[in-house]
Amino acid sequence: MTIHTFIFNSFQLNTYLIFDDTKEAVIIDAGNSNSEEDALLFDFIESKELTVKGLYYTHAHVDHILGNNSIIEKYNLQSSSHIDSLLFFETASTYAPNLGLEVNDPIFPKNFIDDGDFIEFGNSKLKVIFTPGHADGSLCFYSEDEQFIIVGDVLFRDSIGRTDLPTGDYDILMDSIKNKLFTLPNGVKVFPGHGPTTTIGYEKMNNPFINFR
Repeated sequence: MTIHTFIFNSFQLNTYLIFDDTKEAVIIDAGNSNSEEDALLFDFIESKELTVKGLYYTHAHVDHILGNNSIIEKYNLQSSSHIDSLLFFETASTYAPNLGLEVNDPIFPKNFIDDGDFIEFGNSKLKVIFTPGHADGSLCFYSEDEQFIIVGDVLFRDSIGRTDLPTGDYDILMDSIKNKLFTLPNGVKVFPGHGPTTTIGYEKMNNPFINFR
């Protein structure tokens, strides 16, 4: 699999486009927030002659769903999230202005995925891992074969997701990190929702917010 990262919107969100040699692709987290960012994403997809098979969400905080409608309409998709993320789609239009963002009537997910499910495209698959704590409905997407995981805002290099937003819970987040993520091999590469990549092993040894040693 190839993972191409786009950094979108004022929150510097990592939108991930993942594809394999079949040229089938999925998008994880739709951060594209304007026509220029739409063009960056769509032109890249066209240049690689990719077929987008799905749009998936690690969670549905506003900065992660800004490009929801444009992607769904461009590729005639149905998006997928955990069912607990619906709350954030329902409140996005009223909450976004508080962050200086705009979301107009987001198209709701039609497919709901949960812990242990698999996303399949081309010759590839990603395992769904339920990791609440930062936000209700938080999911991670793990490739056991290629040893990487897309974690949204659960874990960052040298940091963790904030828990002061609605449905955030520090104790639940710590449980997700320690019992869902830190049980993975140390060499697993971590792709977060913001900022640079890291590894499970690095965070076990160095993350100052987690007393794991």
